Amino acid sequence: MVLAAGRGERMRPLTDLTPKPLLPVRGKPLMQWTLEALGRGGFRELLINTAWLGEQIPAHFGERLVLSEDAALTLSYSQEGKDFGGALETAGGIVRALPQLASVFWVAAGDVFAPEFAFTKEAVARFAASGRLAHLWLVPNPAHNLRGDFGIDADGLALATAPEGTPSYTYSTIGLYRHAFFAPPRCEIAPGNAGGIKAALAPMLRTAMANGLVSAELFEGEWADVGTPQRLAALNGHEARATPR
Repeated sequence: MVLAAGRGERMRPLTDLTPKPLLPVRGKPLMQWTLEALGRGGFRELLINTAWLGEQIPAHFGERLVLSEDAALTLSYSQEGKDFGGALETAGGIVRALPQLASVFWVAAGDVFAPEFAFTKEAVARFAASGRLAHLWLVPNPAHNLRGDFGIDADGLALATAPEGTPSYTYSTIGLYRHAFFAPPRCEIAPGNAGGIKAALAPMLRTAMANGLVSAELFEGEWADVGTPQRLAALNGHEARATPR
């Protein structure tokens, strides 16, 4: 599942007429980097949630994105804006889409730039065999989140709070989840979220971490949360500097 429903308030005025996942980064829409990365890993059936200006995303990508002569993505959409008048927040949106997702599934944000991230079937197999309910990829803290979000212990478990003297990292918004993660007591919303209940993901993650149900690892490749016009400009400025002379 690729998350693409947010309003992008901090990106205004750029997002007044264009949803943030469609803003151009290095020659293509921001979320296309994530779609193509999933496709390279062999994941060809993707679900995208939409809300703000959400009609533009299926209008742009359609139901099939061709990657090469012998590879294409099949895209489906969970249209929260159309169905409920707005985004359901991260967990609410995932639960809305849950009946359409496999028992183990990727979640990745459509507004994060991570061109080197490898979505692999090996990672899915390791997670499926682990017994954990979620596996997160964390990144070194960017300047806008120096305190970080979560820690990692010596056994690879994610920690809601890193112990004193140990590093805290930022959640990359890339992770693997099981359906069982979105069940009581962490989540009281029935699969399909017919009522359009809004719910955040972070409190559910912290509850699961407290019970040793979430694992994590560090990703140190290029990564950016494209949350402001300045960060977008910096990414595209990097492209200009990299252009052959």
